[in-house]
Amino acid sequence: MHETTTLLVEVGALLLLLGLLGRLSRRFGVSPIPLYLLAGLAFGHGGLLPLAASEEFFAVGAEIGVILLLVMLGLEYSANELVGNLRSAAPAGLIDAVLNALPGFGFALLLGWGWVAAVVLGGITWISSSGVIAKVLGDLGRVGNRETPVILSVLVIEDLAMALYLPLVTALLAGVGLVKGGMALGIAVLTVVVVLVVAIRFGHLISAALSAKDPEALLLGVLGLTLLVAGIAARLQVSAAVGAFLVGIALSGPVAHHATELLSPLRDLFAAVFFVFFGLVTDPRDMPPVLLPALLLAVVTMGTKLVTGYLAARRAGIAEPGRWRAGFALMPRGEFSIVIAGLAVAAGTVEPKLAALATAYVLITVVTGPMLARLPDMPWFKQRLRRRIAARQPRPVPATD
Repeated sequence: MHETTTLLVEVGALLLLLGLLGRLSRRFGVSPIPLYLLAGLAFGHGGLLPLAASEEFFAVGAEIGVILLLVMLGLEYSANELVGNLRSAAPAGLIDAVLNALPGFGFALLLGWGWVAAVVLGGITWISSSGVIAKVLGDLGRVGNRETPVILSVLVIEDLAMALYLPLVTALLAGVGLVKGGMALGIAVLTVVVVLVVAIRFGHLISAALSAKDPEALLLGVLGLTLLVAGIAARLQVSAAVGAFLVGIALSGPVAHHATELLSPLRDLFAAVFFVFFGLVTDPRDMPPVLLPALLLAVVTMGTKLVTGYLAARRAGIAEPGRWRAGFALMPRGEFSIVIAGLAVAAGTVEPKLAALATAYVLITVVTGPMLARLPDMPWFKQRLRRRIAARQPRPVPATD
């Protein structure tokens, strides 16, 4: 009973604080994500007042938060739109992998950490945070923008690539043979294909099984289906985020519309929990020794993400303001980067400083990314962009007599 009482006090106090921080951030017109992270740091390991009793609650809540963020994004798009966007964004996905994995790979080699650590750090710098970006797009009211499908396509390609990367890096870290590594990779590929086929070909049947007329049944059905598919995907070494996103894609019509309205409050609650948990499990004392290398790596790879988003949006025919919005939106790294670093630490076969470096790196991008995502909406940025566009316009040829 005492543990339960402590849990209720800690969770209640922290949620109340998050509510106040969210109101404060909106009053000043900034994203609440950095404030949520700082709250987690203040009450996590090595913080001002560590909260031990509620850590497990926030761990589960954080996982649900990422799942809800991705299913809500999936509800905005149809299966045909997903396939079309994936086809058009495939070259951008390749550019994304090259531009953003190579800096991390090379950085680890320069530090003398070995090629296995280089593969791990390359993955950490490659993958953007679907959860953070989904939250930023919602906060800035950009879900319906023309560049948003391009951003989502890049994110989905990254998440699908993770289905292949995670089994591979796990095998490398464990030192298992080629046969076991190949089996894990094969299971991951098969799972992704099955989930895609079900979402695209049988999505209408799933929607028909859920009634839009009964809000309670619809909420329980959609939430249960999403968590079930996400859990199965994660068990089969595929991203839970991919599973959740494809559930959203599979639902259509009135079911998708009403599910969006019902899930929105839950998404906001658990998304805040996700960002707090990230801060809770981060020990600020581990970061000062690796802060400078992490900052350097963040600057380089946030720049390469900007280039990735810009080129992907340009290839899709998006106007220049949308290209910049796409580039800035892709900057934050998050849940996958921490998962990859956690695998490396658990294996115990790579440089011990890798975890601290990854934590500092992710924290820098998660705090600064949402702030930088607002730049394209600022008047001075729009004005400079208009001047740049005007300067490229051909000047009219003067008339001659």
